[in-house]
Amino acid sequence: MLRTLTATVIVLLTCSINVLAQSESQEDLLKQIEAKRADLAVLENKILSPSAEDKAAFAEFLKQEDTGLTRLLPREKYDETPKKMTLTVRGGGAYYSFDRLTHAYGYGSDIELQQGYLSVGFAGCDYGIILKAGAVSLDEISVEHPSAFWLAAYKAAATEPQARIEQRRFMSRDGDTIEGIKYSNRVKAEVGMSYVLRSINYDESDVLVALKVVRQDTDGSLIIAWKLLQKFPKPALARNLDAQ
Repeated sequence: MLRTLTATVIVLLTCSINVLAQSESQEDLLKQIEAKRADLAVLENKILSPSAEDKAAFAEFLKQEDTGLTRLLPREKYDETPKKMTLTVRGGGAYYSFDRLTHAYGYGSDIELQQGYLSVGFAGCDYGIILKAGAVSLDEISVEHPSAFWLAAYKAAATEPQARIEQRRFMSRDGDTIEGIKYSNRVKAEVGMSYVLRSINYDESDVLVALKVVRQDTDGSLIIAWKLLQKFPKPALARNLDAQ
């Protein structure tokens, strides 16, 4: 009798397991994946966001139009590198678009943090220029400020050969020095320092931005306050033309 009961229980448990396994359709599994992705997105958003204390410290500044506060993660730590902690957001949170307000790389990214440097201009013919404005308040920087004046008047290259020339001009080791001011595509990131950048993403955006590195967190990420100084018409590029 006991053997018969045990055998019956085993058969019932086996049938139950099979039923449960069969009940998890492809649709069910996909829903579970989407739910987990949503949970992961919430956690990643917390990692990418400045702290509550940062936001409180810049509450008055953020009341101004075209301003923001964001966090840049060091690419060498969070991007898709073997044996490193990675995020699902493309670029590992090391990039940011001041036009689209996203960390996801490939959507008109305007700035990158890598190996302690801030850089601009990342794909194709897109390029950018960045310079150190000094340890000054963002409120002091306008398009008339010495650090922004030349960048505000700068005309983006209109043809592919011209864009390549401008890329090389600012990507060289020393960049280009104009009236005593050095312009390049890469500068050392320093806490307390302000910077001005011009980022040209063809068919996407062209922006002039002032930013300040206000804090470095324990993981090497930087908290950056920024304000949009000027937004230019969407740049177009005549491609595959012979260099003149």
